Amino acid sequence: MATPDAHLPLQVPIDGYGRFAFHFSGMASEGSLLALPSGMHAWAPRVPADIDAGALARVFEQAAEIELLLIGTGVDPWAIPDALRWRLRDAGISVDAMPTRAAASTYNVLLAEDRAVAAALLALP
Repeated sequence: MATPDAHLPLQVPIDGYGRFAFHFSGMASEGSLLALPSGMHAWAPRVPADIDAGALARVFEQAAEIELLLIGTGVDPWAIPDALRWRLRDAGISVDAMPTRAAASTYNVLLAEDRAVAAALLALP
């Protein structure tokens, strides 16, 4: 059974973003987005300060299927707190944070290469 925040039960490329929404597979999703092996999911964080281990719980649940997590930080760069970086590393996940536009583009390239990538993307205005 799909969870209430599941938009699509498979991982797909991101076709567009902006105006606080993401577009993929012919649909639009308002707000931030998690692109995971289990699919495309709504994501509660709105600003980088909201990103913590709790916000990434679904990422940790799927750690065995993820080699790299890209965090889209909105418009501006953001330094991942050391505790979060170490927790991801302990789960076997490499992580990189960058503005959302760059993260979405990088995610699409790596997904097309069949890499085990996931993305946690803050929505852009």
